[in-house]
Amino acid sequence: MQENQTKNNRAIGIFDSGFGGLTVMSAISKLLPKENLIYFGDSAHVPYGSKSKKVVTEFSTDISKFLVKKNVKMIVIACNTASAYSLKTLKKVIKVPIIGVIEAGSVVALQNTKNKKVGVIGTEGTVKSNAYAKEIKKHNKKINCFSKACPLFVPLVEEGWNSGKITEDIISVYLKELVDKKIDTIILGCTHYPLLKDTIKKVIGKNINIIDSATAVATAVKNLLEKNNLLKEKGKGRYEFYVSDDPEKFKKLGSKFFNNKINKVTKVEL
Repeated sequence: MQENQTKNNRAIGIFDSGFGGLTVMSAISKLLPKENLIYFGDSAHVPYGSKSKKVVTEFSTDISKFLVKKNVKMIVIACNTASAYSLKTLKKVIKVPIIGVIEAGSVVALQNTKNKKVGVIGTEGTVKSNAYAKEIKKHNKKINCFSKACPLFVPLVEEGWNSGKITEDIISVYLKELVDKKIDTIILGCTHYPLLKDTIKKVIGKNINIIDSATAVATAVKNLLEKNNLLKEKGKGRYEFYVSDDPEKFKKLGSKFFNNKINKVTKVEL
């Protein structure tokens, strides 16, 4: 029993190319406040969205190996591009359970759509990979998926421009063609985008379901831990933060994405 509890006290590893994955970490910490969490932001190589599959997979493999050395009990790829490009490879080489944001977001979209028209917005890498459409069609071939890359959304969020006339206008221009397709569900296929959720809802109207992958992933993490009997049962969760570059910037910007104060960020060479 003691050994099992020690096993359960191990942290959940979470990684992203930068800050966006902190929205996933926030959702996990809210749903599972007892869990210890270790976050790695690959700030030296951000963004992943414009990089090749080979390079993103190499970065993701190095980070996952670092997290395994930290004795994590599972890994969450809190990055849509890394989930699209490297999840398959990581599942072969990493010996702990591993999940990505795309599987989780797709399942919730399938549960929500009524007219079988789903929109996906994300970085160029995520949209180019067609990963959401492939995942959704694996479960239901009759779903129509319409994708749109929205490259300006990330800088808007990082500048703190989550609302206001300029942000509304940019969202409107990007999403008009999806709304014209009569979608009833839209997946926020980038971990920065949940911070734009309220403004997106204002622009596209309340009749379109907005799927926030961060919340979907938190639920998937809980289900996986329960299934493997790995839930931590006692105490409050502890959080550790690591980056590949500029810990001060991460600490400052990270507070926009995470629901707790970030006190210490450690730079590591992979």
